[in-house]
Amino acid sequence: MKKKFYQFGFLSFLVWLCFTMGCGKGKKEEENNNQNNNNNNNEIKKTYAGEFNTDSVYKFLEKQVSFGPRVPNTPAHNLCGAYLVSVMSRYADKVYEQKANVTAYNGTSLPLHNIVGVFNPAQKRRILLTAHWDSRPTTDQDKDKSKAVLGANDGASGVAVLLEIARLLKQYPIQNIGIDILLNDVEDYGAPDDYKPEKEDTYCLGSQYWAKNPHVKDYTAEYAIVLDMVGGKNATFYREQVSDEIARALVDKIWNKAAQLGYGIYFLNEKGGAVIDDHVYIHKLAQIPTIDIIDHNTSRPKGFPEYWHTQRDDMSNIDKNTLKAVGSTVYAVLREM
Repeated sequence: MKKKFYQFGFLSFLVWLCFTMGCGKGKKEEENNNQNNNNNNNEIKKTYAGEFNTDSVYKFLEKQVSFGPRVPNTPAHNLCGAYLVSVMSRYADKVYEQKANVTAYNGTSLPLHNIVGVFNPAQKRRILLTAHWDSRPTTDQDKDKSKAVLGANDGASGVAVLLEIARLLKQYPIQNIGIDILLNDVEDYGAPDDYKPEKEDTYCLGSQYWAKNPHVKDYTAEYAIVLDMVGGKNATFYREQVSDEIARALVDKIWNKAAQLGYGIYFLNEKGGAVIDDHVYIHKLAQIPTIDIIDHNTSRPKGFPEYWHTQRDDMSNIDKNTLKAVGSTVYAVLREM
């Protein structure tokens, strides 16, 4: 994933249509509402947060990393792809595999392998969840740029959370919505900062391909959620600016739910920076309102954690508590649909 400040031209048409409840309640009614909200919050914590298994999600993450850097055109990439298909096949009602060749910024032909797990396929009302499973071919933020990035946080963490959600959806099906989990490929093979001549749209090739060639003809979803770098220690998830422009009501829903569940220290209800990630292309090309939950803080030199795109993006920087905060929040929002 590459940080880049983004101009919002085509996004600015979306207006937030959600209104808060009216005022004018008496003191007694407000006290009753506060008591009811507290009771509801306690019930939410018991029902949702307790079901997301941190040991399970950690194992999903650890297994991906055990293959090594999942760089397209490598044995590790092939092995991990087969593993993800096998896991998704255990949980989803149906699994689609998209295989194609795409061209990288430097002319390299890359084998793309998108994996889509479908839950409740007959339901027309659908939600899309997505994360990228490949890792970057070069540690361009290190002095030694010859290595590939292991990608424990940048890639594997989001996929692990989605696999755990898939496991829960198998165990506790949601009847009134359909859910699609897209594990997209070739996201992190974009041009380095110093590459000349500069090129646009070199990242997120898997989501670009899917948006132009969805797994189901005329596919659409009510909204989509991207998870990127969601397992790091001391992670901070600000309200990413493009997400706020595209689907502010959904951002409100998720950040408010995180606060209710006690995860406000991770989900900071403050304006963040703008990044180019899969959400931009899914919205632009597939016309699906999409948000990005991503560890990005504008006070950092690069915005991302200091180990981003380095050899240090390994299991030592993963925190089960962060994985649980993100997974429990997203799962709770799904259950309340």
